[in-house]
Amino acid sequence: MIKKINKLVGLKKTDFDEYVENGKITLSEARLIPLLKTGDEMALTSILMSSIRLVKEFRYQVFKEIQLKRSGKAYCYTEVCFKDIDKDSRLDGLILIVISGIIQDALFIEVKNGKDLIKIDQIMKYYKIAQALNNVPKILTISNEFVADSSQSPILIKNQSKKISLYHFSWTYVKTLAQLLLFDNDDNIKDEDQIEIMKEVMCYLDDERSGVSGFHRMSPVWKEVAEKVKGQQALSDEKVLIGAITSWYQEEKDMTLMLSRKLGVLVKSDVENPKNKLNRDIKRLKKDHCLSTKLRIRGAVSDIKVSVDFERRTIAMSVNVRPPLNKGVIARITWIKNQLEKINNQSFLERLYIDADIKYTANSIRYKYANFDKFYEHDNIKNKDIIGFDLDVIKSAKFTQVSSFVKEIEDMLLDYYKIIVQDLKTWEKPAPKLQPKKEIEALEKPEEQLKQ
Repeated sequence: MIKKINKLVGLKKTDFDEYVENGKITLSEARLIPLLKTGDEMALTSILMSSIRLVKEFRYQVFKEIQLKRSGKAYCYTEVCFKDIDKDSRLDGLILIVISGIIQDALFIEVKNGKDLIKIDQIMKYYKIAQALNNVPKILTISNEFVADSSQSPILIKNQSKKISLYHFSWTYVKTLAQLLLFDNDDNIKDEDQIEIMKEVMCYLDDERSGVSGFHRMSPVWKEVAEKVKGQQALSDEKVLIGAITSWYQEEKDMTLMLSRKLGVLVKSDVENPKNKLNRDIKRLKKDHCLSTKLRIRGAVSDIKVSVDFERRTIAMSVNVRPPLNKGVIARITWIKNQLEKINNQSFLERLYIDADIKYTANSIRYKYANFDKFYEHDNIKNKDIIGFDLDVIKSAKFTQVSSFVKEIEDMLLDYYKIIVQDLKTWEKPAPKLQPKKEIEALEKPEEQLKQ
């Protein structure tokens, strides 16, 4: 009689197959074209897992994100039940990584689409099965919910084992990873047949009937905070504050993914300890009624700082540009002026402020673009050491209209990048040059004379 299964990692793949043959484990192979109706969660699961198995570069990107082994062979299954452990629970997905006939890594997957949310009681079933199988190391949840980073989860398990990690992808993030592989860049898909597979998968995910959707509205508590600040009421309810900040984190993530899809490179936001970030933002929202983030874009002049001010009801965006530090201050001012004069968008220029950062002081010199020439006339300007220019655009926004706010901030971000950021140049210190032979000899000669 076959013994009860008590582990996955370390188990021979042939033993796993024997458990399947004997009915101890039931499962289905992941199919790219499942015999299920469009919009069914299991159809979505099957299509996703098949694309992971069939498209090498997509598999590498997903596995890298969740720290799953990328060597060996990946086996992808859906509707998995370990009957000896929990005969009433079925895992949406299971991935096994097999090297030299041994299962070396494993992942459970729970999938939701549409408006369905990841539920703690369901994940606890996955978690207990993972524990019963000698700690299956990873559980991935996928839904239309957003998190700041894939290493975070929408749910919290009290006293969670350090041997089991929870990861989460939004469907928008999955689509972004896939779409980036279709751009002409260093990470793109090499095999032409796999490119066609990825395109077909993207076509399915892009159809609203699939149940995949993006982030379209801020939460009701975001509106509540906006109304309280407008009415000059105290922000004392920490649950409301956390809800509004979480909504901001979701929008922050959506902005990075939107830019990623438009630019063909993965845009990232601030990466720091989530608990530290939340505590900082709670204090800032209470005291200053502001929130902010930085978007990091490879090749751009600097991070884009995005700030929202509930009190003034404004959105601000800013980048920092370094002028030629080997030139005088007047030349530095003219250098940035020449770049700004190439901008052909009057409405943006009317809202543009330029801050000149002065070395060794927290104070800056600030003028609107319309008054740019005042930089030349500023008191004692020739003795100021300008080390950078911040280019700020500020726009009023409807904070209490949760859907239009998302559209406003994302439209503004695209315009700001296109009009201000993408053509900006920042100064780079020139590489040191080899000295002419005569000058080198002149420098070396006094040392030779000293030796004599």
